[in-house]
Amino acid sequence: MVVYDRVMKSITDPPEALPSNVTPLKAGQRTWLNRVPAGLFGLCVGLFAFAGAWRRAEGLGWSYAQAVSLAMGYTAAALLGLLSLLYLLKAVRHFSAVKAEFNHPLGSSLVAMMPLAYLQATAYFASPGQAIWLEIALLALAAHAMMSLRLLPLLTVGGHETLAITPALYLPPLAGALVGSMALAQLGYTGWAAFLFGVGLSAWALLELRILNRLFEGPLPMPMRFTIGLEIAPSAVSVLAATVIWPALPAEVMVVGLGLAAGPVLAVWARYKWWSQAPFSAGFWTFVFPLSAITSVVIVAVHRAGWPHEVAGLALVALTALVAYLSWRTVVLLIKRKLLPPA
Repeated sequence: MVVYDRVMKSITDPPEALPSNVTPLKAGQRTWLNRVPAGLFGLCVGLFAFAGAWRRAEGLGWSYAQAVSLAMGYTAAALLGLLSLLYLLKAVRHFSAVKAEFNHPLGSSLVAMMPLAYLQATAYFASPGQAIWLEIALLALAAHAMMSLRLLPLLTVGGHETLAITPALYLPPLAGALVGSMALAQLGYTGWAAFLFGVGLSAWALLELRILNRLFEGPLPMPMRFTIGLEIAPSAVSVLAATVIWPALPAEVMVVGLGLAAGPVLAVWARYKWWSQAPFSAGFWTFVFPLSAITSVVIVAVHRAGWPHEVAGLALVALTALVAYLSWRTVVLLIKRKLLPPA
């Protein structure tokens, strides 16, 4: 219970749970700027993944797919630019708040959303030979490597709080490697892309047992429940990355990958009763990332195997409905000034 109380206090009341080398903020210093969390970059991650699914629908001959994809892609890019500026200002004016977030049991993993969004932007916008996108990708990969090297020793020697073990831990080592592999493949570096793909699978093997054991113990604490959607990510994003690195991958192999992803999807749905009890927040955009990957794989498989387009259409309609719902709920939070954590 002592450990539980300490972890929960650090989540619900961060200013009083900072490391000893960080100066806590007083109540009057809790402005809206120092309450901008890195987790908001999850909106960019979700929108880029959604845009990627619509881009793949262009291969099915749908004339409107390109327009929808570009609209979502540029919206994600604009939001990424805005959030990057806000977070940079936060780092300049309230560095202690940024440091506290980086040292937070859960926030340290969600910080990886920032470089992950830049890797997705590279995978979406880049073309082979574009040096600027290569530099962006390498910087983002370096950030993921730094976070992973800091995180993995804590997990392997038991130094991480048990109650802080959530599917968000997949973000720094696994999501970074897999999305990074797609970014490098888009830039034409397929050899390095394959290497990162292997790194991602290795991280999956290292983390899966630890995270599943935690999920089998019972419901996550309420503030952490939105992370459950990321449990779908390893299998779904792995298959999508494989389709990007190896364009000739048979559709039957993709179907095997979709079968592997079906298990986590069902497991997450089986826990619907307890994760749906959590108050809505922008954190629920983490569901869009893996579900967009599954939809993208379905679309690519339908295209390569010549299967009925209605299968891909149903998957894309369901994904679009989810994004529309999350967008509406997020706008409502913004209007009510509840998008940021409370002061």
